[in-house]
Amino acid sequence: MAEAPNGNDDAKRTGLEGTRLPLQGSSPGNIRSASSDQQLKQMLDSLKSSKSPAVINYGASWCRVCSQILPSFCKFSNEFKNLTFIYADIDECPETTQSIRYTPTFHFYRDGERVDEMLGTGEERLHDRLWLHS
Repeated sequence: MAEAPNGNDDAKRTGLEGTRLPLQGSSPGNIRSASSDQQLKQMLDSLKSSKSPAVINYGASWCRVCSQILPSFCKFSNEFKNLTFIYADIDECPETTQSIRYTPTFHFYRDGERVDEMLGTGEERLHDRLWLHS
């Protein structure tokens, strides 16, 4: 990663790295991160042509509630391997996420169509919803 002008090499972190949360132990191995509108649009197009179930976590690096649920989201990505997990920061994808009014928001997809939405947090709620859609 290139060093930022102020000498701080982590100033331009985006996506999951931009949250600056310690995610060790809950490795984000099965999570794709969208750090621009173009990336998120490509991922959404891919979901529409895919038959596999998916979940998108719309969050923000400044959101305390998002920070609380993100480690669980990462952990669950390793548990529910048949689901595609995507993290999108609303500040990095402002055009694509302008309809998101609450963070975190989770959108669930099946056969290319959005079939469910969950607002807010709750590890058990999220686990149950992931189980339902996996």
